[in-house]
Formats: sequence, C-alpha cells, structure tokens
Amino acid sequence: MLRKSIRITNLLIVGMALLLAACGERETGSRQTIFPETISVEGTQFVDNNGRQVILNGINVVSKSREENYLFRGGPEFYANLKKWGFNSIRFIIIWDGLEPEPGVYNEEYLEEIDQRIEWAADNGIFVILDMHQDLFGLKYSDGAPNWATLDEGKTHVTGSIWSDAYMLSEAVQTAFDNFWANKSAPDGVGVQDHYANLWKHIAKRYANNPAVIGYDIMNEPFPGTSAQMATLALLEAYAGLVYKLTGELLTEDKLAETWGDASMRTEALKLLSTKENYAPVIDALHDINHEFESTHLQSMYQKVSHAIREVDMQRILFLEHSYFSNTGVKSSIERVTLADGTPDPFVAYAPHGYDLVTDTEDAAVANSERVAFIYERIKEKGQQLGMPVWLGEWGAYYSHSDGIVPVARYAVSLIEENLFGNAYWSYDPGTESLSYFQKALLRPYPSYTCGELLSYQYDHETAQFKMEWLENEKINSPTMVYVPSLSELKEASSYKIEKINNSDAGWVVIPHNEKKSKRELILQF
Repeated sequence: MLRKSIRITNLLIVGMALLLAACGERETGSRQTIFPETISVEGTQFVDNNGRQVILNGINVVSKSREENYLFRGGPEFYANLKKWGFNSIRFIIIWDGLEPEPGVYNEEYLEEIDQRIEWAADNGIFVILDMHQDLFGLKYSDGAPNWATLDEGKTHVTGSIWSDAYMLSEAVQTAFDNFWANKSAPDGVGVQDHYANLWKHIAKRYANNPAVIGYDIMNEPFPGTSAQMATLALLEAYAGLVYKLTGELLTEDKLAETWGDASMRTEALKLLSTKENYAPVIDALHDINHEFESTHLQSMYQKVSHAIREVDMQRILFLEHSYFSNTGVKSSIERVTLADGTPDPFVAYAPHGYDLVTDTEDAAVANSERVAFIYERIKEKGQQLGMPVWLGEWGAYYSHSDGIVPVARYAVSLIEENLFGNAYWSYDPGTESLSYFQKALLRPYPSYTCGELLSYQYDHETAQFKMEWLENEKINSPTMVYVPSLSELKEASSYKIEKINNSDAGWVVIPHNEKKSKRELILQF
C-alpha cells in the first residue's frame, strides 16, 4: 500500500509543526474565518469574500414538471447530502411558466418555495446560481416559456428520434424563438422579450441582498430559430464533403436524411468524426450562422436583461451562455455586457455547456475523447478571449448508464480539472449518488477554496492520489481548503488539520495560509 506523503514547499521553508500551530490559532468554530460568506468574480477567477480562488463544484437541481410546481422535492436532508458529497454550489432551475403564468403577473407562491430551497442550501454552505431554463422554448413543446409567450403562429411541431431533434425539425419551435428574438408583442401588447427582462428584474430585486444567491444564468441554451434550417443544410453538406474526401462515396440527400434522422445510424456515422482533423471542419460549417445569431439577437437580449437586472442588483454574477450550437464546439461570438454608462460589467462569467454528440442516446458510453477534448478546448479559448471565469453549467447527462460510462465521466472530470473550470453536473435524480459514475468519478477530492492562485490540481483514480499546486497570496489571512469525501481513507490523517462535515466521513483538509508569497504543493494519498 502506498504511503501517504505531503509536501508543502515554499521559497522559505517553514516546519510542519509551525504550520499546524498557526492553523490552531484560528479556531475552526469561528466559521467566518475559513468558510466563505459570498462569492464574486475577480478577473478570470471566482473569489470568495476572503479573497480566495473558488472552484465552483456543483450539480443541477431541477424539476421540469408543472405538476410538481417546477420544484425538485428534496427537503433539508437533500441539501445536507449535497454538502456531504462535496458540492459547494448548485445550478437551481427556475421556469418562466411557473414564475409568470399570466403576462405581468408573478407567482408569489412559487417564489416563496424557491426562497425556502435557497435557505436550505445556504444552511449547508451551498451557493445558488438561478437558471432560467427552457427546452424547445416552452411548456407547449417541453418546458420554459408559458403558452401565452409562445408565439408559434400555429406552425407545425415535428419531433425526432431524440427529444432535441425538434430544435432542428419543428417550425413551431423555431418560430417561437424567432418571435422572441424579434420581441413580438404578447397578448397584453408588451414585447415578449421585454416581459422576460422584466421578470429577471423582479427576480434580481428579490435576491439582490441574499448572499447565498451568487448569480443569474440568463437563459438556458439559447436557440436561433428558423436559421437552424440553414444550419442543418450546412452541417449535412460538410459531412457529405468529408465522406467524399475520405472514401470517395457520394451521399445523396435521402441517405443523409436517413442517417442523421436515426439515432443508431447517427452514432455509427459519428465514428468518422472521431478526430479533431475530421470533426473541426464539419462543426465549423455552422460558424457563420452561429456568429450572426450570437452577435446580434443573443447579444442584444443579454444586454437588455443585464440592464434590467443592474437597475436593482449591481453585485450578482451574470452567467452568459453561448448558443445551443456551441455546446458541440462551434466557436462562440458572445461578448461581455456593459453597464448603463457603457463601461464593461465586471461581474460576468462565461457559462458554456459541453456535450458530445452522443449525449441523450443509448450510446453515451462511446463518447469520443478527442471530440470532447476539442469541445473543452474551444470553451477554454473563449473564456480566455472574454477574460472571464468559466463555469461549465452543464456537462455529463449520464443518467442511469451502467459501469461502462465511468471512463467517459472520469475523462470529462480530468478536463474540468485540467482547465480549472467551475462546473455543475447535469443533473441530480433520486439515487444518482448510488450510481457508478457518481461514486467513481464525480465524488473526489478537489480544492474548494485556495489562498492565492490555483495553478493545477488533479485526482488520479488509479493511484488514489490528489495533487495541487498554487501560488500563495500572503495578503489573504484564510486557509486553503480541500474537500475530501472519505477522511477515513486519508493516510495519516492526524497530520492534517481537519474540518469534518457532521454525520459523515467527509470534510476538508485545512492548510493554513503562509505569510510569505510562495509556490506551494499539496499531495494527499488515499
């Protein structure tokens, strides 16, 4: 069995005894000294009120059921379990239909239920990002907008072999999005997008002084509308061109439609796109269409909503998602929103989603590593270009897949760690904690709060070793804290200052701050 070792290296070496003594001087009972009260943005980092870099490690909490009043039914014990599992944040889904059932009429009962769940989260040190969710625009076709805001002009709704196919096939869904982007009038004469901005203002005013609510995810997976028809053609033409280049086979329109309209045939076809060299030119065929949508309609909506929010809340983080198409690696064109005076809004984060093309199919376990790496690389590049922290608001969607999904999940987690992304896994269902991928990939040590700049971290499942490096900020008088799911498995645990989570084997390894600026390293062996 490997012996656990810890190395904390500094430009000036300080003995372990002195370090532990220093930690003892700050009583862990005074929780304000080690646990954050608020989280914000500083440059490309999420930071807490102590100035430490924060890794947002979260999960989506969601009910899309109108019968459940769009509320996940877990009570206080559920949020206590989230804490035990190491989640310091959640992406909490809220639904427009539940919030504004009639034009300009807000559902106070629903909001009070949301208040209660935010309180349960806060009681467990969990921060909340509120996400205005939609799938296929609204309730009429899936979830999101109320029927009064779904201006589909009576167009035909068509579905496909996968639920999300309707984005590309349904004229009704596409038209509803078109009219939203055009701000067409709702039944009361007010623009439907104006209603959306006013709703966000109402929500922001409610939570402006609630430290547990750290931000607002303005819209889930914004979709362009009827321009998707051009996107479909561009994608199929690019794929056919690749097939011809590689094999000499000339695919007919009927053959292409048959291949991409059937989930199993589509998965087989995707094998041709298993390298970056093959995948990039096909997916980049959507760039111009995506750029046109994001730089005009989407950016305009984000600016309108951000102005509405900033009228009542200047501090919460605005989480900006890229378009639906960018989930699969299409370069995004969104930009930072500005304040009313035209200056850049400092409290903004990039909130992409990252999914392989086999997501939501029975073949999710054959997700292609090179494709996934390419998607995450594009996300990292966009975050750097924006100069914002990156929060992967959705990834995974492994649901009840068997052990075969574990390598896929571990690889995705390794990329999240490598790129220092914040993240929220999609999503929690009752019993998720018992599934293999949760136990063997999601549940792991990670640096929750770092006293300085986090340079790297990784948990190696094969060797059961956690390693992190950071550049200590000597001006921050708070410790670095590493979440550990199983303290009993930590070798020589008595060597560490430990903060346990009640009624569990989980907790944090607490590394006292150093009064000298230095590069530090921590290794934990399990």
